[in-house]
Amino acid sequence: MTDLVYTVPQPLAVAMLIALGLATGCQKADTAPAIQAAVRPALSVTAVAPTVLVWPRSLAASGDIAAWQEAVIGSEIGNYRLTEVRVNVGDRVTKGQVLARIASDSVAAELAQSRAAVAEAEAALLEAEANAERARRLQAEGFYSPQMGTQYLTGKETARARLAAARAKARADEIRLGHSEVVAPDDGVVSARSATVGSLAQPGQELFRLIRGGRLEWRAEVTEAELGHIRPGIEASLTLPGGDTVRGRVRAIAPGIDARTRMGLVYVDLPASGATRAGMFARGEFELGRATALTLPQSAVVVREGYAYVYLIEASADGLARVAQAKVETGRRLGDRVEVTAGLAAGTRVVEAGAGFLTDGDTVQVTTSRQ
Repeated sequence: MTDLVYTVPQPLAVAMLIALGLATGCQKADTAPAIQAAVRPALSVTAVAPTVLVWPRSLAASGDIAAWQEAVIGSEIGNYRLTEVRVNVGDRVTKGQVLARIASDSVAAELAQSRAAVAEAEAALLEAEANAERARRLQAEGFYSPQMGTQYLTGKETARARLAAARAKARADEIRLGHSEVVAPDDGVVSARSATVGSLAQPGQELFRLIRGGRLEWRAEVTEAELGHIRPGIEASLTLPGGDTVRGRVRAIAPGIDARTRMGLVYVDLPASGATRAGMFARGEFELGRATALTLPQSAVVVREGYAYVYLIEASADGLARVAQAKVETGRRLGDRVEVTAGLAAGTRVVEAGAGFLTDGDTVQVTTSRQ
C-alpha cells in the first residue's frame, strides 16, 4: 500500500504558529494576576500595642438587700379590742409615737379599784400603827401582857405589807393602762402591718414590723477564697434592678462559712435612698484598691469556643505581614479596654480591629500603628 503524505501549505503553517504564540501569551498574561491575587493581603488592619494602666481592683458579688434590724411590735395586754390604727406600711415613725390604741375602759376601771384598795390599806396601816403605839404604852404600865403587845405589833406589820401589795397592784394596772397605746420602740419605717380595727389583741401577737432607723444593708455572698480580700470600711458599689447605682460601706464580715455553698456573707451599710427596698436582689463590686494592668482594646480580643485569642503581627516587609493566633487570659474590664493577665508581653503588636475575620497565618496589610 502506498503511504499518503499531506503537505500543509506554507501560509496556513504560518497562521498556526501565530495562533499558538498568541495562546501561550494569553495564558502567561492570565497567570500573572492569579499569582498576584494569591499574595494579596486578606485584610487591612491597624496594629496596637498593649498599654499598662493603673486600674481600680474590684471584687464582684451579689446578694439580697435586707433590713439592718427589724423590730416586731405587738400588744402587751390581751383580750382587748383595737379601737384605732394610726399608721400604715411605709410610714416613717419616731420613737414613742402612738401606732395603735386598745380599748382601755376595763383597764381604767381596774386601776380605779386598785387605787381605792391602796387608800383602804393606808387607812388600815394608820389604825394598826396607832393600836401598836397604844399597846406599847399600856404594856409599860402593866395593863397589857407581852403577848398582847406582840399581836398589835404584828398587826401593824401586816397592814404595812398589805399596803405595799395594794400599791404594787395599782402600779401594775397603771402600766397595763399605758400599754393600751401601742408605741414605736425606735425611729424607723413601718415595713408590715397586721393590726386592724376591731380585732382582739393578744399578748405577743405581731401588730407591726419596723425597720429600725430605716437602715438597710446589702448581704453580699462571697466565696471563701475571696473573703480574705475584704476588710470592714471598704466601699462597695451596687447596681439595683432598676439600673440605679448605690454606694455603701462594709460594716462587718460573717465569722462563718456556709458548709454547703462555701460562701460567706459580707454586710454592707446602705444610705437612705428611695431606690432601695428590703428584699431586692442586687449585684455589686467591692473596691479593693488600685493596681497596674496590661490592657488592650476589647476589639483586639476574640473569644472563640470559650477561650480568648489575639492575633500577633509578625515582622513585615513592604507593608505586608502575617498574623499568628495567640491564646491569652483576660481579667478586669473597664470601659472599652480589657486586662490581659497572661499570654502577651508588653510591646507586642497585635491586630486592633477586624481580628474576628482572621485565621492563623493570614497575610495582612498594616495601615497604621498606635498605642
